[in-house]
Amino acid sequence: MTGVRAGALLVVGDVVTDVVARHRTPLAPATDTAAAIVTLPGGAGANVACWAARSGARDVRILARVGADAAAQQHERALRAAGVRPHLVVDPEAPTGTVVCLVGADGERTFLTDSGAVERLSPADWSDGFLAGVGHLHLSGYLFFAEASRRSAQVAMEAARARSVPVSVDPASAGFIARLGVDRFLEAVAGADVLLPNGDEAALLTGLPDPADAAAKLSRQFPLVVATQGARGALVAASGAVTARVPGRPASAVDTTGAGDAFTGAFLASRLAGHDPATSAHRGCQAGAEAVTRIGARPGGSGGGGIDSGGWAP
Repeated sequence: MTGVRAGALLVVGDVVTDVVARHRTPLAPATDTAAAIVTLPGGAGANVACWAARSGARDVRILARVGADAAAQQHERALRAAGVRPHLVVDPEAPTGTVVCLVGADGERTFLTDSGAVERLSPADWSDGFLAGVGHLHLSGYLFFAEASRRSAQVAMEAARARSVPVSVDPASAGFIARLGVDRFLEAVAGADVLLPNGDEAALLTGLPDPADAAAKLSRQFPLVVATQGARGALVAASGAVTARVPGRPASAVDTTGAGDAFTGAFLASRLAGHDPATSAHRGCQAGAEAVTRIGARPGGSGGGGIDSGGWAP
């Protein structure tokens, strides 16, 4: 089972603007559906970084690409307010990414994604100096779905492995994996120490519908696999076997956007603090349960951009 090193957490990933539309009735084609709509900072990578900082990680950093627009400045302020040190590369041509999150009455969400500058992260944006003092590198799976950002993620992974810095990957999107191709995705993320899929992603990557079977199979390829199952908790697997079944925490879900990111951020913060994978998965489940009770993908009360944090004006 992969070890852990003390030090900073570096996230390489996505920073996007979330437009969250909560509709209490089914979407009505060709006419209006009433909804409550808010605009908030998001992006899987940025969300993970904010939740890690909220969960006690002392030095959290993020490298991402944004557009040359007003939203980019708002994102930098929100990240700093959440305790994250941002290095945001400004793209002169593409806008900051935007995701429309459609949230139904049950709290489940559907995404419409315009990746914008996210997919244009370039190997030239990377410097090995970003790894100074870093104990863990986390890569958002969204980077692997376009040629430029995929190569950037692989350059970062190679640099980390050369320095014996553990690397984790969140597969991010079953839909985008299916479009890219399972084999191509697995080839691109080969060498990661930790894989953090949700149930749908694990099933797609293995062809196995049973979550435990899928997690066990993936752990023959990746030293540590932690598969989230929403309200049912998480599975920890290593060396071809499930080693822990972690129950979910009871919660009244209003918006499941970012629940997996909350789990990942808290899990990584716990690992950096020296805790074992099962204990860290428990802490991830606790953060995920907190995340679904609020609107938006960031923790509240830290400037991370939740509905009660204020200060977000795109």
